[in-house]
Amino acid sequence: MVEKIKNDKEESDKMMGKRSEQKLIWGTKWFLDFMMVSGVIVLLTSPFLLRYAGEHYAEMIREHYFLYVTVYLISGVMGLTIVFCLRKMIRTVISQDCFVDENVRKLKIMGTAGAVIAVVFLVKELFAFTVAGVVIVIVFFIAALFSFVLAGVFAEAVRCKQENDLTI
Repeated sequence: MVEKIKNDKEESDKMMGKRSEQKLIWGTKWFLDFMMVSGVIVLLTSPFLLRYAGEHYAEMIREHYFLYVTVYLISGVMGLTIVFCLRKMIRTVISQDCFVDENVRKLKIMGTAGAVIAVVFLVKELFAFTVAGVVIVIVFFIAALFSFVLAGVFAEAVRCKQENDLTI
């Protein structure tokens, strides 16, 4: 009797873990969907928002308005590219088939997008230095490296999965 209760508790704990994991996955999916929609809105309004910020808050933005607009538009497109790739990848997690070549490709795209953001902000720093800009360069450089390394790990996992599928 005690053994059955233990087994039932372990099974219940596993189910709770699965449920909370599913909630996290679906919550992530909805958050990425929200980021995509809000990111498009921010991207489209960024020239106006930057003009307003330059007039009311930061003289540096007003002095380098076209530089800031260019940097933020390029970075915004790259950021949306990253979110788009993440949205595609979360679908494979939901379908429980995440070790596929398409995810390797998405990770490489995300790494490239992160590197572009780092380079664009690095160039901006040469003309309009801010500490926040340096932080953005460092963060996106590390994120790009992480994406490329993870792409390599996923490529190896895909290879092992395909090998395993052939032996079954």
